[in-house]
Amino acid sequence: MLARMFAGEDSNRLWLSVTDANGAFLVDRSPRYFEPILSYLRHGQLILDKSIDPQGVLEEATFFGIESIVPLLESMIQDEQKPTDNFPLGRRDVISALIKTSHISELRFQGLNLAGADLSRLDLRNINFKYANMQGVKLIGANLAFCCLERADLSHANLEGAILLGVKMLCAVLEGANLKTCNFEDPAGSRANLEGVNLKGAILEGSQMASVNLRVATLKHANLQNCDLRGAVLAGADLENCNLSGSDLHEANLRGANLKGAAFELMLTPLHMSQTIR
Repeated sequence: MLARMFAGEDSNRLWLSVTDANGAFLVDRSPRYFEPILSYLRHGQLILDKSIDPQGVLEEATFFGIESIVPLLESMIQDEQKPTDNFPLGRRDVISALIKTSHISELRFQGLNLAGADLSRLDLRNINFKYANMQGVKLIGANLAFCCLERADLSHANLEGAILLGVKMLCAVLEGANLKTCNFEDPAGSRANLEGVNLKGAILEGSQMASVNLRVATLKHANLQNCDLRGAVLAGADLENCNLSGSDLHEANLRGANLKGAAFELMLTPLHMSQTIR
């Protein structure tokens, strides 16, 4: 196209350009968008400054018929148009939000993507994580007291040693998660609510879970060795092949629970039939 525009004979030209006193052609197009094309024609690399809109360069490339550069520009435009809403937030994003939010204001991460983020040892008290994607997130030693994690996905997350006083985890997914030595027990009496939670294959060994509500929870193949489950509500829970060895189930409610294959060795207090029969 460019070669034909400046052909020697006027009859072969697709576009008659005006020339100045020195014979230079005057082309009424944007030099800003043509410069990257010129560089591309020189060395075969497409390089755009951040201030250059690839859509404008594409318009020039289409006008001049430089077809080899078109797919590259279309790919750039497509990448820019991809939604960023689902990009996972990281530790720096969360810390920034914590710093900017007053301690008396409610901080919401409801429905956000935090998958894989390292939030270990952060003070995350009272934050709303409802419906959040927190798959594989690291929360080692984090303070999650009174957080709302209802229906959040924490599958394969690491919460070892986390503080979970009064936490709300109704129907949350914690399949394969590590909750070893977590503390759910609030001295003030607030109960952690994990009703309907999925803890299949999770590790809760050594956790303080007195009075926690695990009604109709799924705890298949979970490790609850040496847990303090005094007064815990496990009514209707699925405890098939669950390891409860060494745990304290004093006054725990296990009525209607599935205890098939569950291990109860070395328990601190005997398990009474009244705890398991309706």
